[in-house]
Amino acid sequence: MYLPEVFEEVRPEVLWDLLARRPLGLLVTAGPEGPMASPLPFLRREAEGRPVLAAHMARANPHVAALAEGMDALVIFQGADAYVTPGWYPSKAETGKVVPTWNYEMVQVQGRLRLHAGADWLAGQVADLTDAQEAARARPWAASEAPADFLAAQLRAIVGLEVEITRIRGKWKMSQNRPLADMAGVAHGLADPQDPHHDPAAAALVAERLAARQRP
Repeated sequence: MYLPEVFEEVRPEVLWDLLARRPLGLLVTAGPEGPMASPLPFLRREAEGRPVLAAHMARANPHVAALAEGMDALVIFQGADAYVTPGWYPSKAETGKVVPTWNYEMVQVQGRLRLHAGADWLAGQVADLTDAQEAARARPWAASEAPADFLAAQLRAIVGLEVEITRIRGKWKMSQNRPLADMAGVAHGLADPQDPHHDPAAAALVAERLAARQRP
């Protein structure tokens, strides 16, 4: 990932927060058959005192046959993103030297794969992932509510995996490379409900980075 220093995010709490908010990651591997990619919901766990990403995928997925213990993997998590028009920049009127761009937040995790086929591991993974996503609901659903024989059949149809993390990189491209006035213009434009590119989530992120730049 091309990562200019101005956009780099290294704070662990910020990186993990994105994964918690947007747990659907794109698992990418490359082998003799070429690159393959599968979108999977991931859960952060601890294994032997180290953070890992855990997930499961359908045995019927052709990607499964290409996975091997210890192979390198890349998991990409995409957060908020938004088109940025030059029309939001005050500097457009001053110099005209502006072009459109795209703002986004992204985390890329590199690591080594470990596969799991045991029913206990898979049951724990499915229960933990479900609990994490159901926690905010008034009446959370739990895997234990499904009939035992049905759940057992579902578990036989999936394969578990962990990514032992060797590197994690975060990129928050939120107009930090622009003058403060332009950055403020982007935050205002994205926050405007009348603008066709209105995006309150991206607006909040730009405003947050702007405030950080303005702090003494």
